[in-house]
Amino acid sequence: MPGVLTTASSVTCMHGGSAILTTTNALVTVKGAPALLQTDVHAVAGCPFQIPVGVGTKPSPCVRVVWLTGTFKLTVGGVGVLTQSSLGLCLSVEGIPQGIAVVGGASPATAAL
Repeated sequence: MPGVLTTASSVTCMHGGSAILTTTNALVTVKGAPALLQTDVHAVAGCPFQIPVGVGTKPSPCVRVVWLTGTFKLTVGGVGVLTQSSLGLCLSVEGIPQGIAVVGGASPATAAL
């Protein structure tokens, strides 16, 4: 199984903004950090993305990451625990998909309950 994502992992938007990893999980930790859950939504800071508008551009930063459904081998209260192969979607303030989250920094899947 791929590494488990925790609050100590690294997730960015494809434009370079950093996800602020928080979780509602208080039961499962990996190397002392809480494991992230499929239902967690993470704010994004520092995304520089802009979209073309006429002859200029309009700021349209990624502001949150949501996780898409999948098959989860480890669950907490019936909710899937995210792994390095999980697919996150970055959204603008309007809720428009702007790309896939870049996942890194997962811990080996040896969870402490």
